[in-house]
Amino acid sequence: MSIEEILFEAEESMEKGLQFMVHEFAAIRTGKASPALVENIDVEAYGSAMKLKQLALITAPEPRLLVIQPFDASTVRDIERGINESRLGINPSVDGKIIRLPIPELSEERRRDLARTVKGIAEESRVRVRACRRQAMDAAKKEQKEGTISEDELRDTEGEVQKLTDRFVAEIDKQTAAKEAELMKI
Repeated sequence: MSIEEILFEAEESMEKGLQFMVHEFAAIRTGKASPALVENIDVEAYGSAMKLKQLALITAPEPRLLVIQPFDASTVRDIERGINESRLGINPSVDGKIIRLPIPELSEERRRDLARTVKGIAEESRVRVRACRRQAMDAAKKEQKEGTISEDELRDTEGEVQKLTDRFVAEIDKQTAAKEAELMKI
C-alpha cells in the first residue's frame, strides 16, 4: 500500500466518522421541527421493522409541527405506535390518514440533557477519528518494516496523518459548539 493510499483511506474513514456525527446531530431536536428528528424511527409494519422514512412522507409545514403522510393508509396505526414507543417524548395526533407531531418548547433541564448527549456523540466521533489515525499509523509502520518506505517517509506520513486528525477533530469541535449553541438558544 502506498503512502497516498494510506492517507486517502485515513481521510475517507475520518470523513465517515464526521458525517455520522452530523447525521446524529440532525436527529437531536432543538425546538424546531425537522424531518430528521423522526425519519429513522423503527416502525413495525408489514411484518418487519422498517424506518419511518420508508413508510411515509415527512414534512415540516410550520416551525413547531411535523406532518407525516403514510404512503399506505393502513400503516397509520403502526406509525403512531412506533412514534409512541420511540424515546422522543412527542405525542402524535392522528387525523384520518395524516399524523401530526406538535413539537413542544424545550425546558432548560431538557436542553442541558440534550447538550450532554451532543457532547457524548462528539466524543464518539473523536474516538472514531483517533482509531482511523491509529490504523493509518500502523499501516505506515508495516510498510516501513517491509522496506517499501524509508524512515523519513514514515515520519512524514505520520505527520500528515496527524494533520488530518487535527483537522477532523477541530471540525468535530466546531460542529459540536454550533449544535450546543443552537440547543441553548431560546
